[in-house]
Amino acid sequence: MEEKVIGVLGGMGPEATLYLYKELIAQTPARSDQEHLRVIIDSNPKVPDRTQAILHGGESPVPVMAAGAAALERAGADFIVIPCISAHFFLKELRERTSLPVLSVFDVVAEYIVENHPGADTLGLLGTTGTVQGGHFQERLSRVGRQTLSPEPGDQLRIMSAIYDIKDSLCGRTRKEIASEVGAVARRLVDRGAQGIIAGCTELPLVLEPAEVPVPVFNSIKLLARAAIIAAGRNPAAAVEENQG
Repeated sequence: MEEKVIGVLGGMGPEATLYLYKELIAQTPARSDQEHLRVIIDSNPKVPDRTQAILHGGESPVPVMAAGAAALERAGADFIVIPCISAHFFLKELRERTSLPVLSVFDVVAEYIVENHPGADTLGLLGTTGTVQGGHFQERLSRVGRQTLSPEPGDQLRIMSAIYDIKDSLCGRTRKEIASEVGAVARRLVDRGAQGIIAGCTELPLVLEPAEVPVPVFNSIKLLARAAIIAAGRNPAAAVEENQG
């Protein structure tokens, strides 16, 4: 099978895009530069806020995302991955505006859990309020018989604050402080019955310490990188789970 070129529709946020690219490198078996996959990245942090669009009628991110997809196609990408979970709320609209295939992180995570953790029937979902209230992740998981638990309202505010603070290089909190709060919310989901935690925002794996959570943590960025490598025609080299529970 001829290798395909990965297009990354990024910038939402920039650090999550960098993390995805690092995972593409880390999970690709290669002994030299030439054995790595070709990756084209369009990192545009000017995409309008996805949560504001989902919840409050803010400016749609779709036109800017579609322009990025067109740029990736012109540059030679064969398919697209998006290291932003909230952006996947608009996946149907985006697919209607590009001829390139776009991988769905909802499919990637759901299929991985079914294949590798068939006994994990109840999953805790950590993500932006747009992702949680948008319901697409929960709907996809329900189609494979999985129940989803979301944080209580106060904890959801904490997660949303954590996500924005991760993006904010000038915020007053350290990453360690943010990680502590995110970990505490994850453990409260476990106390309510979650048998696994989905890091359902691409910022959260930057701080969430899997060792602090007593169940498997499903890292959406690592799983998306794994799926992209497979779609490009290669077998990923590295394990993707940092915690087996």
